[in-house]
Amino acid sequence: MFSKLVSRNSKRNRKENGLFFASLVISIVAFYIILSLSQQDVMRFLRQMESDAVNQLLAMIPVFYGMTLVILFFLIYFACKFQMECRRHEFGVYLMLGMRRIKLFFLLLTEDFRSSILSLLIGLPIAVLLSELISLVTAKLVGLGIIGHQPSLSLTAILWTTLGFLAIKLAAFLILSGKISRQEIQSLLVETPEGTKRQLPTVFYASALCTGVILLGSAYYMAIRGISWKTNQEMALTLVFGLVGTLLLFLGMRFFMQILLGAGNGKLHIFNYRQLEENVIYQSSTMAVGSLLILAALCCFGAGVSIAQSYSQSDPHILDYTFTEPRLESDAAGADEILRTLKEHQLDGAFSSLFQMKVGRIRTTEAFQDVFVMHSVMDALRKQPASDAQKVLLNNLSHADHPYLISLSGYNELLTQAGLPTLSLAENEAAIYMDTEFLPLERARILNEILSGRPKAQLDGAPLYLTGMVQTTSLVTDRSITLSFALILPDEAFSYYTQGTYSVYVNGILNQDAAHRVSLMGAILEMNEKLAHTGLSYESYLQNIGRQLFYIVASSYITIYLALIFLIIANTVMGVQFLMRQQKTNRRYQTLIRLGATYEDLCQSANKQIHWYFGIPVIVAVLSSLFGVKGLLSGLLSDGIPGYSAAWLPVSSAMILLLCVIEYIYITAVTRSSSRYLLTLMVPEREE
Repeated sequence: MFSKLVSRNSKRNRKENGLFFASLVISIVAFYIILSLSQQDVMRFLRQMESDAVNQLLAMIPVFYGMTLVILFFLIYFACKFQMECRRHEFGVYLMLGMRRIKLFFLLLTEDFRSSILSLLIGLPIAVLLSELISLVTAKLVGLGIIGHQPSLSLTAILWTTLGFLAIKLAAFLILSGKISRQEIQSLLVETPEGTKRQLPTVFYASALCTGVILLGSAYYMAIRGISWKTNQEMALTLVFGLVGTLLLFLGMRFFMQILLGAGNGKLHIFNYRQLEENVIYQSSTMAVGSLLILAALCCFGAGVSIAQSYSQSDPHILDYTFTEPRLESDAAGADEILRTLKEHQLDGAFSSLFQMKVGRIRTTEAFQDVFVMHSVMDALRKQPASDAQKVLLNNLSHADHPYLISLSGYNELLTQAGLPTLSLAENEAAIYMDTEFLPLERARILNEILSGRPKAQLDGAPLYLTGMVQTTSLVTDRSITLSFALILPDEAFSYYTQGTYSVYVNGILNQDAAHRVSLMGAILEMNEKLAHTGLSYESYLQNIGRQLFYIVASSYITIYLALIFLIIANTVMGVQFLMRQQKTNRRYQTLIRLGATYEDLCQSANKQIHWYFGIPVIVAVLSSLFGVKGLLSGLLSDGIPGYSAAWLPVSSAMILLLCVIEYIYITAVTRSSSRYLLTLMVPEREE
């Protein structure tokens, strides 16, 4: 009998509180994925390249895990409190029929344990499968290949997920059951009337609304203009303005209630208005906190995906290896030595292309100032409309008086391998090269517009015409070697100005057959093992992709995890609060039923209240996130990433749209729970 009662109650609780049960399952999935991060293919690969950074990242996982446990404890506590409040009368009946309090305690404990075990049995398999899917997709995207995937099951992640989840569930249950067990039977059987709260004058709400708008506007301005990132004090001030401004904004929404009252019509409009008014007045802090959590989720999701995309797309993959020979100063001797070594070890055939990239300094003069001048370019820049890009270009180009020089033949070979059109330069012409780190889209647009006029410059006193567009294709594999400004010259001019003294790099591209056979990463790893016996100095694509992958993983995994947790907490808390208040005001609905309101009328009324109750925080969060994501991108991403504030904002907007769809799913779930509860009120009560 006891087991049947437990089974029936557990099944009923899951059915009536499907939103809460689904949130628990999602939380379990999130727990496992973040705890099993070290077993992901991409993390195992990164340990070979960026072991120190990866270890620091993994050391932060327990911190995120502990923080999430604390936050989810409050979520579970409030949700379980809602369930307990809904079953107060049931508990009173159990005690009145003779059930001892200790047996009632074990009944509830068994129900809670059964629900927790079921959540784990559903959540853990989903988490394992999803983790494997993420690992497969990531391995494919970064070039590790499906063949290189190693299936993994993290028993440690399963253990800590289970222990953490059961611990916070048990803690919440013990606190709540203690409160229930101390109550008398009469207090459990009789519904506690809802107290009244004092309303403040309208001018107070209007003042709060205006102050909140001003503080939020100040926070948005500081975030977008980058002021928040200058000092810790500025960042703290921005956060305080945003938090206090949001709280005051929701508190001041009482000022709009009269407008809503006069604007609406239809059945039960006044009732809907009064219900919404009380929600806004009495639960403005809950709505504000929910909005802030949704804002945090939107910003984490949008910024995380944008940062990951920016690092993954900022430097297209062209070269696999760059060889250097520091022992030799002569370019020909250095290149010949590298090629001869590769041939001796029978490794030259593994490359589809091996070509030289020559980079040098001006050796025709001993001067280091004003060797290169471009007055026409600077004059044209000064005539451009004033902007941040124009000011930065003026400052940077004013220091480009002793530039690096690049040989045209090597750079054209690089463009050919990249599938780009090659350059054609006359004897007295040059093209400008700048690394993408120093040339965002707006600066590139301005400079290309000026170069289209073929401005005249002087190199060591000789006339030189700048032509074509600014070149940005990376010269070598290693992204740590960047040039802020250089001139691409024809080979004869390059040899003359460098006087035969320059650095030479031999770039190599592996055969596609090897890359297709074991994936690109696998082919490079195999080649690294063979090159270890040659004594050559080189940089491979692994070093470059390793640095990028670390930032991708650190930004995308962590931020998406936090976004998911924030979103679960915000929506579940708001949904639970609404359903609790709906049950506390059940006598109002029963009065409407006696006055002739139909079930459809009550459902329509409740749906309007739900849409307003969820819609207000979501709208405020979405509007705030448009400024928040832009502020995060301006502070976290380097200005050198092309179009960081324009090209990646659409990606963030798409993520925001996706999360809005998730919001709609939550609203639908709360609407169904509300409708099921209203249906129970349609049964007339006996009046003794």
